[in-house]
Amino acid sequence: MSTKVESETSTFDTLKLIVALMLVIAAVVGFYYYGDVSKLARVGGLLAAVGIAVAISLQTEKGRTTASFVKESQTEVRKVVWPTRQETVQTTLVVMIVVVIIAIFLWLLDMALGGIVSQVMQRGT
Repeated sequence: MSTKVESETSTFDTLKLIVALMLVIAAVVGFYYYGDVSKLARVGGLLAAVGIAVAISLQTEKGRTTASFVKESQTEVRKVVWPTRQETVQTTLVVMIVVVIIAIFLWLLDMALGGIVSQVMQRGT
């Protein structure tokens, strides 16, 4: 019996998500269809429709799960220890120096291998 309830809820949730998607599509089409109306009114209507679509989708199980995920993500971002400006500048400088050193090494290696290949090609003719 619980399977039937879950199935009905899932079907109803799917229907809600389809309605929300159709609302957003209609809002975008309306935004371009009414191109002669002021842009402020069109943007306001578009934002209102998207807001209503989000409100509808948050009433579904997937919407609640997504909202919970976003809240937990914000909590985790607050826990991050961000580097100071000095640490960022020092790390950037180290990366730039290493890139230059590797570039010079690869350039010298390319020149050496090119010289070897040209010597082998000259001896072969």
